[in-house]
Amino acid sequence: MPQAREAYIGLGANLGEPAAQIEYALQRIAELPGAARFRRSSLYRSDPVGPGEQPDYCNAVCSIETPVAPAALLEALLAIERDAGRVRDGVRWGPRRLDLDLLHIVGFASDHVSLTLPHPHLAARNWVLVPLTEIAPTLEIPGLGPVSVLAERLGNEGLRRWF
Repeated sequence: MPQAREAYIGLGANLGEPAAQIEYALQRIAELPGAARFRRSSLYRSDPVGPGEQPDYCNAVCSIETPVAPAALLEALLAIERDAGRVRDGVRWGPRRLDLDLLHIVGFASDHVSLTLPHPHLAARNWVLVPLTEIAPTLEIPGLGPVSVLAERLGNEGLRRWF
């Protein structure tokens, strides 16, 4: 069996019942074949980014240790999105039932059109960095630095706990 690596995943939703959809996805991720050492952040509310009027987003981050190859892990995440009713219509940053982003895999980098790791927008999103700091404050993102420093630089504007 391949060596397990720590994988970090960002979750977001703003249609339907966002918190319930995030919880559904967290449960499915924790149950992926070979997944171990599951950790998750609190739920956060963030202002929408994108076209038109949209409801606030519910966001979280989780990590798993997994022996699954990065491309196969991405496919498993896309399947969870589809099972939750996600339809990819080509609209960037539009409203969605569930969005799962593979953020980083320790010891792995990729610059392929279908999988770029670390995630190219990771350092610009406080709705990713603040929850990520909650579960892995000393995590070093290659070429960017520790997530706690990145999160501090961005601050908490437009971000609050989901209650």
